[in-house]
Amino acid sequence: MTANLSLPPRAWLVVALLWVVALLNYLDRVMITTMRQSLMEAIPMTEAQFGLLTSVFLIVYALLSPFAGFLADRFNRSKVIIWSLLVWSVVTWMTAHAKTFEQLLVTRALMGISEACYIPAAFALIVDYHRGTTRSLACGIHASGVSFGSGLSGLGGLLAERHGWTFPFNLFGLVGIVYCVVLVFTLRDAPQTETTGAAPKVRFGEAIVSLFGSGSFLLMFVFWGLLSVAGWGVVGWMPTYLGEQFHLSQGKAGLSATAYLNTAIALGLLIGGFWADRWSRTRKRARILVPVIGLCIAAPGVLLAANSPVLVLAIAGLMIYGLARPFTDANMMPILCMVSDQRYLATGFGVLNMFACLVGAATIYVGGMLRDAHVDVAHIFRFAAGGLIVCAVLMFLVRTKSEQTTT
Repeated sequence: MTANLSLPPRAWLVVALLWVVALLNYLDRVMITTMRQSLMEAIPMTEAQFGLLTSVFLIVYALLSPFAGFLADRFNRSKVIIWSLLVWSVVTWMTAHAKTFEQLLVTRALMGISEACYIPAAFALIVDYHRGTTRSLACGIHASGVSFGSGLSGLGGLLAERHGWTFPFNLFGLVGIVYCVVLVFTLRDAPQTETTGAAPKVRFGEAIVSLFGSGSFLLMFVFWGLLSVAGWGVVGWMPTYLGEQFHLSQGKAGLSATAYLNTAIALGLLIGGFWADRWSRTRKRARILVPVIGLCIAAPGVLLAANSPVLVLAIAGLMIYGLARPFTDANMMPILCMVSDQRYLATGFGVLNMFACLVGAATIYVGGMLRDAHVDVAHIFRFAAGGLIVCAVLMFLVRTKSEQTTT
């Protein structure tokens, strides 16, 4: 059974503060993709160059994630978060003042460096505060900020259309800078306890050796990469599939694929976190089993969406996927706490994040190649459904540190 530890002061305040940062993290990174027409009219570039703006961010973000996670393990987590937000907000503001494509490319690379420092540090700080039966729900609530940030990224395109492409970058850059001031006075690292003790000094090489010396971490590494393949396959190609299968306009297909999905994801994060926390009171492996069950539910949802001749049923399948798939996101850091050395949590999450991003970038490219080869999009979804089942098996095989000790 999981110990029902009393929460330190400010535990839920930290979740609330970081929820806003998570929203800004994804809003600032994604909104550039929603203002393509306005941006290309102001700064001439090819379609390939516009795509490169996203690719360079993703590559830099991925490669820096392990090192960014290490910073949060080595130094003060809250300060890493505040500096990360400050730098990417300044870079967001700087983006509005770019005059050439090359300057835009530099700002996207800088944003990749600064934003890489946030997610590992934020999840690590949350589990520092939430050590008992609130851990998964706290992580799920924080992750819902990512979902809302992605959903609100469309504001970038709307504001660019009405006020020019520089306006949203100026606006949200300044919002982030102001919010940094709030965090300086409110965000603190978790208090040390007899359990946690004084924060030890860690080394990057030792962290990597320790993480990959665990068979369970290796399983999580493969799991997170394969799950990224399935996730990008569904999210990236569902608008295209709905438009072609049901003869929808671009706008209706995009709205059907994202609005319902993001709503289901936000709800799924809360359900998956709450359920895992409650079940963990009586079952040690609850935080592992909840994602397994979620993936087994999500796979049929993808198949329903990909094979239904009726739009309502296809959207229902998409929402089933969106509701059950996030059970993993709410529990990934809590599971990492169960299988890895506590000193290397942020580094470990950064390593997982790196692999998922690189695999995701490759998946997007391969998906485009398959479309050029006139491969039916439904086949991509069937492959994704199969990948979800394989992921469920991989997660089921993960063993906690206590289980490894007793075997």
